[in-house]
Amino acid sequence: MLELKDIYGGYGKITILNGTSFEIPKASITTVIGPNGAGKSTVFKAIFGLLNIQSGQILLDGRDVTRSTPREMISRGVTYVPQGRNVIPQLSVWHNLEMGGITSDDQSKVRERMEVVMDQFPMLREFKDRKAIELSGGQQKQLEVARALLLDPKLILIDEPSIGLSPNLVQEVFITLQRLRDNGVTVLMVEQNAKSALAISDYGLVLELGQTRMFDKADKLLKDPRVGRLFLGGHMEEEHAA
Repeated sequence: MLELKDIYGGYGKITILNGTSFEIPKASITTVIGPNGAGKSTVFKAIFGLLNIQSGQILLDGRDVTRSTPREMISRGVTYVPQGRNVIPQLSVWHNLEMGGITSDDQSKVRERMEVVMDQFPMLREFKDRKAIELSGGQQKQLEVARALLLDPKLILIDEPSIGLSPNLVQEVFITLQRLRDNGVTVLMVEQNAKSALAISDYGLVLELGQTRMFDKADKLLKDPRVGRLFLGGHMEEEHAA
């Protein structure tokens, strides 16, 4: 579904990704974990067309999208939910949701999709006239995910969905992502809450220094002592890089 081949890239003269390679299958959840500075968020920006890619190749369903713009990636079925709060606080839930379809040339279809999305997220219909700032953190995150679904994407990139949320709200967001996966959407997620994220994922990917150190089924990574050492502040041995 999505494949990165030996990607090098970064910001200006600074290289963050140093040969990042991995492949994720369709209709799965893959969680990307790793220490600070590993290049996790940078990978998303590379995929979505927000990064200067020096070399390498990105394939989406076998098609080269290496230097596509964000608008082109959206048209190809990819949406991106960045870190932090990305709602417009003083706009209503309804108007925030509308923003997800602003790039579409078919606004009648956007309206149809809004009805579909509100069926998927009943809270949005209930609170559609409320200002986004009046929603809880978990509700705002659901609004962000729903907005990303307006153009009926096949791949969602979601960066740190648990930031600032209580454990109960984190589980609500994760259940939402599982439901999307079950409906055929591919989810690629960066998440520091590694145990909880891997527990609801199909696959896990460990990045370190802009390189893929491990890629395996999520349940296997949960049991791997090397992953534990990484998150305890240790460094993975070079022999484990293969």
